[in-house]
Amino acid sequence: MSKQVLILGIETSCDETAAAVVADGGFVLSNVIYSQIDIHRDFGGVVPEIAARNHVGKIDHVVQKALGDAGISLSDLSAVAVTCGPGLVGALLVGVNFAKGLAFGAGLPLIAVNHLEGHIASAYLENLDFTPPFVAMIVSGGHSHLVHVGDYGNYQVLGRTQDDAAGEAFDKVARVLGLPYPGGVEIDRLAKQGNPSAIPFPRAKLGDTLNFSFSGLKSAVINHLNTTKMKGDSVVDADIAASFQEAVVEVLTKNAIEACKVMNCQRLAVVGGVACNSRLRQSLTQACDENSIGLHIPKPIFCTDNAAMIASAGYHHFKAGKFAQMDLNGIPSLTL
Repeated sequence: MSKQVLILGIETSCDETAAAVVADGGFVLSNVIYSQIDIHRDFGGVVPEIAARNHVGKIDHVVQKALGDAGISLSDLSAVAVTCGPGLVGALLVGVNFAKGLAFGAGLPLIAVNHLEGHIASAYLENLDFTPPFVAMIVSGGHSHLVHVGDYGNYQVLGRTQDDAAGEAFDKVARVLGLPYPGGVEIDRLAKQGNPSAIPFPRAKLGDTLNFSFSGLKSAVINHLNTTKMKGDSVVDADIAASFQEAVVEVLTKNAIEACKVMNCQRLAVVGGVACNSRLRQSLTQACDENSIGLHIPKPIFCTDNAAMIASAGYHHFKAGKFAQMDLNGIPSLTL
């Protein structure tokens, strides 16, 4: 039996300090995440400088715990994989520099991973039967992409947001409704009590493209709130949340199904933090069933930012012999 390829993944692109050990790209041996949500909640969102400082204070502990939980030492590893972008530059630099020092000191190969590629690779975790080709929809706080995955490392971007990402729109609407950060979870919870047909919020369709736009929808919600209050009418927060969520979900679902049809692809993976949304999962399940498309959504713990997905993506770089040099830097605007 050949020796397992053990990849240590490190993720610090935003406000989660995460480390994980993954064997052969799919077997998760450990997955440690230190979340800063409670720290940033008072500010209504992530403060980059605070996020970077907290990464500095936690990253060594998180990495050591990931190794300990996996029951291995540095000498057992095959390589170190780290998110190099996109993300907050200060946060990225903490992870990148730590990974470089660790790899150099232990004599291990260093692997640079695009955060978006990491989200796509979350589809492989604990699901070895899911392999390319497929269409991936990445929906998170910072990204809304439709990507055709022709093979490992072979990506064709079919569409992307032209302004706000879906998760960003959730957070902004939650803020104007007075809901705590992170807003996506709160909107999902509140929407269950509301009428999704109460308010006809707009659904943006950008010509014949598969691109997204959620800025106008966000503005429509704000305008509705202001107009309602100016008229002295009562504001039903649950109806606003449900109607807004329904508009986002409808656009995401339609574009995802259309992407599968355009690429003649019968498998869809939905990844990123917004993939945890219960209404989106329900809508996609129904639409995929109606169109005979196989749907895969990773476990919620692998949808939000984590290092297991970085390690999984790193495994495929390792197999392809794609390694980074010690001059690796954080690239906040890195594209897929």
